[in-house]
Amino acid sequence: MVTKQRLVAASLFFTLALTSLLLGAADVSFAGLFSGDEHAYDIYVISRFPRLIAIVLAGAGLSIAGLVMQQIMQNRFASPSTTGTIDCALLGYIVGLILLQQASQWSYLAVIFGFAVFGTLLFVRFLQQIQFKNVVLVPLIGIMYGNVVSALTTFLAYKHDLVQTMSSWSVANFASVLQGNYEILFLAVPACILAYYYASQFSVASIGHSFAKNIGLDYQKVVFIGVVLIAISTASVVMIVGVIPFLGLIVPNVVSLFMGDNMKKILPWTAYWGVILVLSCDILGRLIIFPYEMPISMIISIFGGVVLIYLVVKDKANA
Repeated sequence: MVTKQRLVAASLFFTLALTSLLLGAADVSFAGLFSGDEHAYDIYVISRFPRLIAIVLAGAGLSIAGLVMQQIMQNRFASPSTTGTIDCALLGYIVGLILLQQASQWSYLAVIFGFAVFGTLLFVRFLQQIQFKNVVLVPLIGIMYGNVVSALTTFLAYKHDLVQTMSSWSVANFASVLQGNYEILFLAVPACILAYYYASQFSVASIGHSFAKNIGLDYQKVVFIGVVLIAISTASVVMIVGVIPFLGLIVPNVVSLFMGDNMKKILPWTAYWGVILVLSCDILGRLIIFPYEMPISMIISIFGGVVLIYLVVKDKANA
């Protein structure tokens, strides 16, 4: 049964991956790649293969970041998009553009990463100080916190004439991914591996500070590690692709509905379904107004909003 399930999952992924590779405005055949067609080589190697790899890394990285966020925040509505992490990363990107003109990608990433870590830790510490733990109210406060950060980002963008640049990064699109400008996304690989390694500790931390302390777990250290892993994935995706909303919220929740809450068990499947969702939405966005493209963030926002409403109503019904 497990083998059949994995076979079906692999078949679905390879079908979508092949569709993504074959889809595009350029009239080239996959066979031309192996027959010496220079134009086909340029299209596939420089554009389409990097795009597919970027989709896989972004989908897996953000989905696992959402899963880790929900564990350390003890709230299944928490995600990088509902706790201000993505907004802080975008603020870091604008600050990097202002302070580090003509700098390398890694310099920009360091600034974005720093803002994402600091902003997320600030929100986590705030939650630890308040008394209420309402499952819906926490992400609502996170969204308000993100709006404050976003307002500051917009102010800086207007002041330094970066509004157009900020707007392009606030809407995710894989069309700009090319060979040589997306490799930072590979940071998602060690982040995902470390998330799997620390999965048991994240699960313990999700029970609460007192329980973790009673069994000898350094709660604050585990939270910090989780925030760092979340920030790595979020910062790299924001820098290369842009803002993908709701992904880290809906994928872990949907997977846990069918597979339970064992983090170590569902983590690989969370990564897988994150990839499938992003890949499917990217293909749909390229087909709706072909040969033009619709930003993937618009499609995921529609789907994610529907799922979020369902989860809120479901939680209220079971309260």
